[in-house]
Amino acid sequence: MTPASPTPPDASRRSRGSIRKTACCLHRGYPVDQLARQCDFLEVAYIMLNGDAPDEASYQTFRETITRHTLVHEQIARMCSGFRRDSHPMALMCALVGALAAFYHDVLDVENPQHRALAATRLLSKMPTIAAMSYKYTIEQPAAYPRNDLSYAGNFLQMLFAIPAEKYVLNPVIEQAMNQILVLHADHGQCASTTTVRAAGSSGANLFACVAAGLASLWGPMHGGANESSMRMLEEIESVDQVPAFLRQAKRDPQAFRRLGFGNSRYRHRDPRADILRETSHRVLAEVGMSDRLLQVAMALEDVALTDPYFVDNGLSPSVDFYTAVILKAMNLPSSMFAVVTAVGRTVGWVAHWNEMHQAPLTIYRPRQIYVGEGYRDYVSRRGERSAELR
Repeated sequence: MTPASPTPPDASRRSRGSIRKTACCLHRGYPVDQLARQCDFLEVAYIMLNGDAPDEASYQTFRETITRHTLVHEQIARMCSGFRRDSHPMALMCALVGALAAFYHDVLDVENPQHRALAATRLLSKMPTIAAMSYKYTIEQPAAYPRNDLSYAGNFLQMLFAIPAEKYVLNPVIEQAMNQILVLHADHGQCASTTTVRAAGSSGANLFACVAAGLASLWGPMHGGANESSMRMLEEIESVDQVPAFLRQAKRDPQAFRRLGFGNSRYRHRDPRADILRETSHRVLAEVGMSDRLLQVAMALEDVALTDPYFVDNGLSPSVDFYTAVILKAMNLPSSMFAVVTAVGRTVGWVAHWNEMHQAPLTIYRPRQIYVGEGYRDYVSRRGERSAELR
């Protein structure tokens, strides 16, 4: 294998998006905890796409642009009827987002900055609509149309939970929690799904196709599906009384425990995003009540994981995936929707990375591999004839 080049990577492979320090995560240089506590999602989206925080006029223009593109083509909505009702919502997401290229083929020239900008606007606008539509279809409810008077997070919530028979009233605590989940999942550096988006984009593929590829990667249980794995873990613990036994087992296999929503290999200590959602989860649980067994188990797990020296010393504190699962469960969303919600937040990060690639001439990705297969050998046919005998 050719040794790694000492020269820096070309511009299409550099990123100005998110970086991670020992106990800090930055979006375009802004600490993510400040953004999560002070900004709504569209302000963070503006920062991710433009590099700097907007002034009031820029924010209002951006917000209006995104808000007025939230409707999807009715044929996209009818596409859902071709899927089974028990389909995983992420399966619908992959299909519907990829299909956007068939409806918005007027913005597929990736060399055209105006095409790229409009494609980004359409995707960021329509992602919550498609996500909610995927959910509504799987629970056999009619899709709810977006409302222009609501925030990005609030609109997403009403499309998830509104029904025709009554008016949906937003709970401000739940709306703030959803906003923070979207902000904290907006980007996380060169993770698997972002790498997938950039790899697909390096060939010159359009944004909708690239994000559909990113969705498929995010769906994996070691990535966006970690939220779902966390909830399955909680479902296996029948009562709070069983938490100590579960944690004793976790100490024998800490890597498996890490995959279930505890610890993050990207941080030496605690994930700063988890600290924010920990506070938020407690507010949400206080708002909705904690009568649900799973939520009681989750809080018992959290208490031990934050105080037991073994978990503290090994960096196995509850992660952002754990708290995201707890909050979404408290909102009455099924675990199959956890990766979908993550995808709605992560879309702006994918778009920002994809846009960034196009600021310089594209270089197609071709990762190096170390071949460990067989060496040269002659082919032997099914009849036992060697290659030389066949000539």
